[in-house]
Amino acid sequence: MSWHKRAVIYQIYPRSFYDSNNDGVGDLQGVIAKLDYIQSLGVDAVWLNPIYKSPNEDGGYDVSDFYSIQPELGTMEDFHQLVAGLHLRNMKLIMDMVLNHSSDEHPWFQQSRLSKENEFRDFYFWLPGKNGGPPNNWKSFFSGSAWQLDGATNEYYLHLFSGKQPDLNWDLPTVREEMKKIMRFWANKGVDALRLDVITTISKRPGFPNSDQTDFNDTIRKVYANGPRLKEFVAELRRDVFDPAQMVTVGEGPGISPQNALEYLDNEKGLSMIFHFGHMFLDQGSGGRFDPRKWSVEEFKRIFEEWDRAFAKQGWGAVFLGNHDFARMVSRWGNDKEYHVQSSKLLITLLLAMRGTPFIFQGDEIGMTNLILSSVNQSRDFETINGWRTAQKNGKSEKEFLENINYAGRDNARTPFQWNDQANAGFSSVPPWMMVNPNHTTINAAAQENDRDSILNYFRAMVRIRKNSIPLTEGQYTTIECQEKNLYVFERQSDREKMIIILNLSSHELEWPLDLTNHEKIIGNYEERHPRIRPWEAMIIKKSESR
Repeated sequence: MSWHKRAVIYQIYPRSFYDSNNDGVGDLQGVIAKLDYIQSLGVDAVWLNPIYKSPNEDGGYDVSDFYSIQPELGTMEDFHQLVAGLHLRNMKLIMDMVLNHSSDEHPWFQQSRLSKENEFRDFYFWLPGKNGGPPNNWKSFFSGSAWQLDGATNEYYLHLFSGKQPDLNWDLPTVREEMKKIMRFWANKGVDALRLDVITTISKRPGFPNSDQTDFNDTIRKVYANGPRLKEFVAELRRDVFDPAQMVTVGEGPGISPQNALEYLDNEKGLSMIFHFGHMFLDQGSGGRFDPRKWSVEEFKRIFEEWDRAFAKQGWGAVFLGNHDFARMVSRWGNDKEYHVQSSKLLITLLLAMRGTPFIFQGDEIGMTNLILSSVNQSRDFETINGWRTAQKNGKSEKEFLENINYAGRDNARTPFQWNDQANAGFSSVPPWMMVNPNHTTINAAAQENDRDSILNYFRAMVRIRKNSIPLTEGQYTTIECQEKNLYVFERQSDREKMIIILNLSSHELEWPLDLTNHEKIIGNYEERHPRIRPWEAMIIKKSESR
């Protein structure tokens, strides 16, 4: 079994992890300083969000130089030291590779916009307008049109994301060769795996037809993602880069479905694993992130069931409940108030008991929560700021919009890591680049380090249990149906052993779904057994099976 199938991955957003030089921004030396902490979690690899040179319009995903380190994050020597430090501790490094677009400050785009005849013109998508407006009705992921008029040539360029993130033209062989060179460069520096940002959007539909979708998530699935040459491009990268460098790959898969995801996980031509977004769009209405809707545990369960059935046939899944692009795990899926500790532990249990490779985002191992902004001006996220402009045009009040962003905005995940209860949460000795969550005085790593009942030590225990359990890493997954809608009960089973996972995703006591008299409790987030299953109670029990 390849290393990635048995691994637990820790995601680090470097700007918000630890500031080593007290300039208010987290950096590579900050990650290096915390390598022993990371190792103590029991994880096998670290995924770094982009660290390339960037104007930082979109958290580093607007890359102006794919071969250089963002100066405020460190130097190439720092990077070499980080790779060595990880490998010394038997951990691997996953780099975030941005393939769909570059920054508008990248030399390719600076040349491309000079004239229609420039040799770099076709590195991007340029079209004349129609009827006094953009070439089509496509909307950006970040609100507004996906096209921007450029005065130099009076043509529009495509940007599915920010206007400072023009989409690269993968139909051009030269673009593909340049991107391969970049990936080989980092492979030669010891990078073990790549996380491929929005890989599903790199193939565009010929002719750029108008979208006839009213739901933005349907637009992603049917218009932006799954283009006609996507499988061809992935196979080419696998043949020319990933296999020769023996690199594991995980694709970010907005727009994929259980029906087509396996096309990108072909054993010979596809990716190693992929992130799906079935559950991550579950609470979004037709307007996307800032149009929240209520979700049910039944819907949540069915999504995991459906995706597990797909991955059981072929390929491998990457499991996550939160990352840099979404709200905090416990604030979104749990109860971050009355049952903060219990629901944090329950979600850790769920994450580490599912089939697939679990990814935990920095701070979720200590139960960090959403940040409550009192003004949109406090946001440091381009998507939120752009969304507010659109909301204002639609007549939404700041109070209404704040409710939406305090639930779903990306600022929630990007607050500085809460190391201790001191000023700036121990992240830095100066005010950091974005505000610290005020609850760092009670939720922090130092307070939990030596508390045997803490969320942090529960996470460590769950990692150990997963790694020592064949059912939890390799076993089959089966949902156990319950009459109670808020219970999520499933089995993980190998030839000789069965694990049963029982999760109460509600703030109410419920009836036990099974007779547990002769079962061995492996772990749980309440100490003693109770006549009823308590709010946000989680338990893993073991039942031995004979051949």
